Amino acid sequence: MKGISDLIRAFVLEQDGVTAIEYGLLAGLLAVAIIAGATAVGTNLNLFFSNLGNWFGGIAVP
Repeated sequence: MKGISDLIRAFVLEQDGVTAIEYGLLAGLLAVAIIAGATAVGTNLNLFFSNLGNWFGGIAVP
């Protein structure tokens, strides 16, 4: 019976699975941050080039 209790104790004290879950959560959080940042930059660039095109579109070319 001592062998089973040792196995249970070793299973409870195991930290490898917890570390893998933490790294997975961290990777997911980084992915969300990168997507949000890229979306914000893309929106601002789109607005910038739209305004630039409108400005040049108002200039009469001889």
